[in-house]
Amino acid sequence: MSTQPALGQTLFMTPEQAAQARDRFATPCYVYSRPILETAAQQALAIPAPYGFTLRYAMKANPSLGVLHVFRALGLHIDASSDHEVERALRAGFKPEQIQLTSQMPSKRLAEFVKLGVRYNACSLHQLEQFGKAAPGNDVCVRINPGLGSGSTKRTNTGGPASSFGIWHEYLPEVKARAAASKVRIARLHTHIGSGSDPEMWKRVTRMSLDIAEQLPDVTLINLGGGFKVGRMPDEVSTDLQDIGQHVRRELEAFRERTGRALHLEVEPGTYLVARAGAIVATCVDVVDTGKDGYIFAKLDTGMTEVTRPSLYGAQHPIEVLASGRDQVDVVFTGPCCESGDILTPAPGDPEALAPRHVPRPQIGDLVVVGGAGAYCAGMATINYNSYPQAPEVMLEADGSFRELRRRQRLEQVWSNEA
Repeated sequence: MSTQPALGQTLFMTPEQAAQARDRFATPCYVYSRPILETAAQQALAIPAPYGFTLRYAMKANPSLGVLHVFRALGLHIDASSDHEVERALRAGFKPEQIQLTSQMPSKRLAEFVKLGVRYNACSLHQLEQFGKAAPGNDVCVRINPGLGSGSTKRTNTGGPASSFGIWHEYLPEVKARAAASKVRIARLHTHIGSGSDPEMWKRVTRMSLDIAEQLPDVTLINLGGGFKVGRMPDEVSTDLQDIGQHVRRELEAFRERTGRALHLEVEPGTYLVARAGAIVATCVDVVDTGKDGYIFAKLDTGMTEVTRPSLYGAQHPIEVLASGRDQVDVVFTGPCCESGDILTPAPGDPEALAPRHVPRPQIGDLVVVGGAGAYCAGMATINYNSYPQAPEVMLEADGSFRELRRRQRLEQVWSNEA
């Protein structure tokens, strides 16, 4: 395996590099590939947009300072999902005007952020009213739920009637009335339908979003969100950004012909930019079975404490046992937690069913690498469950060297805030 693979390769480390990571940082540890991060960003930056383009990184996918620094150097902007993420982005060196706050929770620092220059995306009528009180006369973005959504599971669907994200599209007259009453100008429109893989649904929502923009005469920018599907597994299909981008370009050109307005385009992927740039280096710590009619279980020192997606969604991650010359067997991989849901190989989309992987028969002490772990793993893990310390993060540089991004949490830090 090469240290600089094409985007989409399952794993990006050689067995020697994985062994080096274990020797230096112990296991489990997250490893991120700078070349893959940069390649994914360059691919997203190439989305065709006829009237200007901004690529925002949805930093909730992975808020590591090292990852943020890579994207800041490439000129990306930030979509923050909380006041706390705004603070992290500022501390990472992003300018206030490069950051947009899109939060389910009303901001407690709204006036402060607006004064700094942080952009605000009102995600409810209450948030729009809050903005009007804190920053009358200013421009605002509004997030509209267009009535459709797309998600690989219902838990990753952020559009349609079953989603609380954004202002329901039928309330557009109320949006306009509240903005007028507060003397704020709706200059930007935001929609986001979820993390599904259906490009036709994505294209359909683009047209619906532009129909909404046509009713908001001051809108000069449209943000179509993210949710670009990434195929972590060999049989999973990734979003073709150029295909979707060409469709969006045609829609924006048609919109200008109809209205005379040339809309600046924004998208804000998270998963697409980081998912395949991350892996977890782990160790097999035990092997058990449940008899000839049961299963072989390989217990790893990584699990829901580092990657919760399989337990939550039945999400799939590639797993490689770094061993050769052994018979292949069907294996269920489990984590270290005293929790029956700590399974790394559930059935696709069904966290309660098992889907064994055909791999070299694991042995205690084997190196095991879990791929596709750059997005919604370190940032969404159940750290400190069973009092396991938070795992370290390291960057694999283009020259093959490792750089530590975050040290392993010390055990005493697990309880350091207890009163």
